[in-house]
Amino acid sequence: MTGRNKEKRYECDVCGKAWRYPSKLETHRRVHASRKLYDCPTCGKSFTWLSRLRVHQRVHSSERPFACSDCGKGFKSSPELKLHRRRVHAGDSPSPRPFGCSDCGKEFTKEQDLKIHRRVHTGARPHVCSTCGKSFAWLSKLRQHQRVHSSERPFACPDCGNGFKSSPQLKVHRRAAGKGEARS
Repeated sequence: MTGRNKEKRYECDVCGKAWRYPSKLETHRRVHASRKLYDCPTCGKSFTWLSRLRVHQRVHSSERPFACSDCGKGFKSSPELKLHRRRVHAGDSPSPRPFGCSDCGKEFTKEQDLKIHRRVHTGARPHVCSTCGKSFAWLSKLRQHQRVHSSERPFACPDCGNGFKSSPQLKVHRRAAGKGEARS
């Protein structure tokens, strides 16, 4: 054992990692115990580490503290910024949108976005309404459709308070009332 390792007397009995201080070992043990002590107050998702909760909370806000020094675009996490810099500014790929559709040529930054786009060409409709069996290519369209079966009307008119099942319905209402486009 080297002199440096002798200082780390507090060893994890699961993975063998060692620390100089017992508090560090106790914090580490959460990894193996799967104790999630930090809950998101917005959605209830739980995290083992406070730092992960703080990163997650950016999902619920417009906070984008990681700015690209080349173009100024903001990102919610350091890995997102690094990926952006690699794809857009460093030239790792021949295009900032390296995933191209073989049918129409449309390009995407993420492979998953290309897979979803391919439904336009294949006609795949993987999202099925559990109430009536109607299927949809996009989850957002299924969610919009499911309002047909419920009384949910999440799009409220800021002037009269009437609720609508979709944003287009609200826009039609606002135009008819002479108020133009719905406000954000």
